[in-house]
Amino acid sequence: MNYNEDAVANLISVPVGQLGIVALPGCEEMAASIDHYLVKWRKTRGFTEKDPLEFACYEKDSYIINMDFPRFGTGEGKASLHETVRGYDIFVLCDCFNYGVEYEIYGRKVPMSPDDHYANLKRAISAIEGKARRITVIMPMLYEGRQHKRTSRESLDCATALQELCEYMGVDNIITFDAHDPRVQNAIPLKGFESIRVSYQMIKAMTKSLDDLKIDKDHLMIISPDEGGMGRCIYYSTILGVELGMFYKRRDFSRIVNGRNPIIAHEFLGASLDGKDVIIVDDMISSGESMIEVAGKLKELGANRIFINATFGLFCNGLEVFDKAYADGIFTKVYCTNLIYRTEELKKREWFCEVNCFKYIAYIIDTLNHDISVSQLMEPADRIRKLLEKYNNR
Repeated sequence: MNYNEDAVANLISVPVGQLGIVALPGCEEMAASIDHYLVKWRKTRGFTEKDPLEFACYEKDSYIINMDFPRFGTGEGKASLHETVRGYDIFVLCDCFNYGVEYEIYGRKVPMSPDDHYANLKRAISAIEGKARRITVIMPMLYEGRQHKRTSRESLDCATALQELCEYMGVDNIITFDAHDPRVQNAIPLKGFESIRVSYQMIKAMTKSLDDLKIDKDHLMIISPDEGGMGRCIYYSTILGVELGMFYKRRDFSRIVNGRNPIIAHEFLGASLDGKDVIIVDDMISSGESMIEVAGKLKELGANRIFINATFGLFCNGLEVFDKAYADGIFTKVYCTNLIYRTEELKKREWFCEVNCFKYIAYIIDTLNHDISVSQLMEPADRIRKLLEKYNNR
């Protein structure tokens, strides 16, 4: 089945419960876009027979639940639910990395940290639990996802958070995108956990913005910036039918800087790059320095154009390093999703291209609310092949 609006119109199973969307602070834009699609689809679905009980409130003007998160003067917060959610199928949207949201503490405005967002998530679930029929948390970038394993005497924050949400607070499903290491789901083996690829959305964005991309072994190559990202890069190279290369990071294990062993050098493994376009694929851009160093090495090895595909563009150290690298011709474009907070300055950059994933989330919510398998939504191979066939025959 192709997941387009015609396919969505054929979801005819009975919903799990009335649909409700809770948007945590910073997710208002995402929630509004998702809500728009759901309202449109459900008003045009046109079921011939609908049981008035099983399809109660199926068509609504909005599925967003009225909830706010006030703060006391000390900075302490709470979640206030302003309408009933009894029997609802609730989807909670949480962007733990939206530092554009601020709150007051002792008269001073401070940006919300990931810990603050996670606390709000627990408050929302606390207000809902015991009333809703099912709770699904959609957290595009997984909270503490980079702290997924223990290398010394360290905390296991991601596993602890997942267990707290699912085993103690009653969350039924966790949906995230391109988890840093999906094996963290082993912390909650009896609950639903989905790490969803955005490969189709990335490739679609590239084919829309580039009219001269030659997708074959002679003109294109996929590069993994480190050994940890080989899994997603193997998928790209296989589905596109192009060569694969990788860098491995030589680290100084005798010291720790900013919580990690500093990188000494990047070493390349792969075929010749002479004259080929290159797509660097990774789950995130943090400071970006490592990514720029990899791109510079690829240029030295003879690569033509360099495109950077990262699911999450954090840009923790600002945009200047990318501005300089772009001006120096190190790379051509950076593609990142709109699944987390993006500053207005980033959106205005000539080298930045935003990949819209809100409609994809709306598909997932609509399908899950009807209690239908999302496996075809999560495996985009057929859609990518059709997209490439259309692009090559344009």
